[in-house]
Amino acid sequence: MSKRSLNGTDFTAMVLAGAEKLQQHAEHVNSLNVFPVPDGDTGTNMNLTMSAGVTELKRNNSESIGHSAGVLSKGLLMGARGNSGVITSQLFRGFGRYAAPYSELNAMQFAAALQTGVDAAYKAVVKPVEGTILTVAKEAAKHAVFYARRTNDIIELMEQVLLKAQETLSQTPDMLPVLKQVGVVDSGGQGLVYIYEGFLRYLQGALSSPDYVAQPAARQAYEVNDQETASAAVTGPAASVFANRSELAQSKIETEDIEFLYDMEFFINRQLGGVTEAHFDEDLFRKALSINGDSIIIIADDELIKVHVHSKAPGEVLNLALRYGEITQIHILNMREQHRDLLTTGLDIAPMPELFAEIPVDPVAHSWEQAPATPPADELAPYGFIAVASGQGIADIFKSLGVDAVLSGGQTMNPSTEDFVNAIGSISAQHVYILPNNSNIVLAAQQAAELLEGERSVTVIPSKSIPQGIAAAFAFSEEEIQDINTQNMMDAVVRIKSGQVTYSVRDTQIDNLDIKAGQYIGIENSKIVTAAEGLLGACQELLSKMLVSGDEIVTVLAGEETQSEMTAELADWLGENYPNAEVEVHQGGQPVYYYIFSVES
Repeated sequence: MSKRSLNGTDFTAMVLAGAEKLQQHAEHVNSLNVFPVPDGDTGTNMNLTMSAGVTELKRNNSESIGHSAGVLSKGLLMGARGNSGVITSQLFRGFGRYAAPYSELNAMQFAAALQTGVDAAYKAVVKPVEGTILTVAKEAAKHAVFYARRTNDIIELMEQVLLKAQETLSQTPDMLPVLKQVGVVDSGGQGLVYIYEGFLRYLQGALSSPDYVAQPAARQAYEVNDQETASAAVTGPAASVFANRSELAQSKIETEDIEFLYDMEFFINRQLGGVTEAHFDEDLFRKALSINGDSIIIIADDELIKVHVHSKAPGEVLNLALRYGEITQIHILNMREQHRDLLTTGLDIAPMPELFAEIPVDPVAHSWEQAPATPPADELAPYGFIAVASGQGIADIFKSLGVDAVLSGGQTMNPSTEDFVNAIGSISAQHVYILPNNSNIVLAAQQAAELLEGERSVTVIPSKSIPQGIAAAFAFSEEEIQDINTQNMMDAVVRIKSGQVTYSVRDTQIDNLDIKAGQYIGIENSKIVTAAEGLLGACQELLSKMLVSGDEIVTVLAGEETQSEMTAELADWLGENYPNAEVEVHQGGQPVYYYIFSVES
């Protein structure tokens, strides 16, 4: 069996097969996280990213591979989460750019598209690190370009791509010492290999008609074959602390207070409806919608306009939309009816899924709301802020520092590129600062800023922890000009020492530190520096390493699972052992991490 070309139908089936393979093994990818902490999330991020692309592709596929690859690229771009998700989206974005003019790709063109994807991904990362998903993709594409000179069979070529990807993946521990030390391969690279395995599985006929079915949760159990082993089960004193819990959303308003009661989502197809020449002015359209609506989201390109609005006049909204094309995929929900159901049954009746919703269902509850419309320039505030945080106490701290929008998220709940785009749109400010507060969220924030370049002025302060984000917010001054504020916040980020205490999910050895599953571990600036049987002992050991002169400013953020007695005991210990230190204790309410520490000289 051989195959000389790929069309859009083939490509769609390959992508669905690749996404399904990744979904089945997302937890295995998570388990390859270098740190043995309970928030390894590469598999989750790649799974959510691919699922967002699949959602678009299943709605709008074509026999043309150029069209299908473009649709996938758009879905991945807006749904990208975490570094691994952003890099994955860039790989397929470059692929889509190369494939755009073609209805089919031959072997050499397919190889060239893979290489263009690699070029785009490397360009998107400021400091590419070898031994990661980037290297796996690069070597596989390089080999594809070489091997395509020898064969015109795409199945044979894909076999070689997968073999080279697997070979490179096995070599990643030799490129990144920390991988060898922990005894794992790169997690992002493993995720890409699973996607490629799905591609080949379809091409070889193992899946004649792949049917990707979304699972209801971001993390699913995976089947382990003879070559795979799951990470060790957690035992020990911390094993049962972070149990999964779910709470119903609670209503705090009266049904009749919902003024804009119709939740509307739809696409406007600019190519249909006989109005292709009509000029689309997004600002005017937004202002027209705001007369009888709020929570307005508009994402437009040359072919499609995606619209979300809460309105009290749905007929007028549709009439406005018809001026610009044919309306498709209409969803209208009566939010008063939904609210009455909630009050009557006590159940949170979920609304219709958004047209850009990820699969699996996104567990993140956003803590910001969309502004009704962007005011005139003379009514804009000079600055606006977006911060990412997990835990109500931490969110409250950021709000007290003047942050306009707090996205609920963290290591295992990475906001997507679209989340940032929408949050930026909700802020009426001339310039918007973003504090990602996690190294795995910085790329998605930067990608959002790039998407809005020319439309909005956005600066991403690359804060990689909650303490860094808080320090940056403290360093901001409304009276200073933008350049000075940016520099002051960058300087503040560098000065802060960040510490976190959680528990180990597996046995491992890092930097000559033997760690057992269930032990409490202390992390200083992304490096595990201590492991202990007791929580208080782990906190004391970590703080002893972080405090050098003894007169630093120390901030303690207690997590949702900590006991007030333990926190008081820790504060007393700090007072006795570091009498010259200035200590502040706050209830952060964050999950996963029992305590977060900030130390500033």
